[in-house]
Amino acid sequence: MELNEALLAKAVEARVVKTGKVRADTTVVSAKIEYPTDSGLLAKAVVKIGKLVRRIKAAGGATRTVFRNRSRSAGSRVRSIGAKLKLRGAAVREQAQAAVLRITGELADLAERSGRDAEAILDNARRALRLVAGRVRGRLRRAIDELASTVQASRRIAAQARRRLAGETPDSATRLVSLHDSDARPIAKGRINRPVEFGYKAQIVDNENGIVLDYTVEEGNPADAPELAPAIKRIKTRVGKAPRAVTADRGYGEARVEAELRDIGVKTVAIPRKGQPGAARRATEHSRGFRRLVKWRTGSEGRISHLKHRYG
Repeated sequence: MELNEALLAKAVEARVVKTGKVRADTTVVSAKIEYPTDSGLLAKAVVKIGKLVRRIKAAGGATRTVFRNRSRSAGSRVRSIGAKLKLRGAAVREQAQAAVLRITGELADLAERSGRDAEAILDNARRALRLVAGRVRGRLRRAIDELASTVQASRRIAAQARRRLAGETPDSATRLVSLHDSDARPIAKGRINRPVEFGYKAQIVDNENGIVLDYTVEEGNPADAPELAPAIKRIKTRVGKAPRAVTADRGYGEARVEAELRDIGVKTVAIPRKGQPGAARRATEHSRGFRRLVKWRTGSEGRISHLKHRYG
């Protein structure tokens, strides 16, 4: 981010940054995780707890504390879920779904029991920290910290699996979808091929030359509209003046957003309003200049696609 800011400042100094019109759009920055399922996350939690306990014992912590590794039990249950889901026939599928729910509950039990056993390992391993030094102490400390966070995550995953088994839908804003990336969240963008993506929400604002003037990456799935005016303010601070025209998709289409942009100094705002517009608003949105800016805005999707494929 600092390098981007420095390059943009250099471009502004050289007067090559145009702010006649800018466009904003949001996208999902996908986390590097597999498609998360309750059963898969529970099994991974059990396996990871077992590996971390081995690391702690190898580093000299809790060497005499008994711990039962349930990784094989978790793995066999996940494989049985895969076998059940391959069955065909309506009646058989219903039985298979019931079996999957039962096995998911068993995996939640395994994760909770592994977490409880790991607590004893953590207590004794922390005492052992006083008896070791140097690199061994560092390895033991890192393993203890990672095990503690994994146990906490396993409890959250088990709790959200229990809620789903009870017929409830876990809140997407707090749902844990990865053990190693705890900040990633499910984000629904309405795509046919990928109705739900997992990661972070990003907003990109670029100009007619394709220069990205502002970008943000947020956790979860915040609303689009409140993010636009702060971005335009940042652009005004960087460049020294507000863009003449701003366009975005209907997700930003609120009267409050348009008023905020005009207060910043934007003269033309081409954002289709949400809901059913009145006669005066329809006339505005059907004007030639408005439609021209909205058509230009669709190019932001290609810009985002290029940024994703070229730069990740």
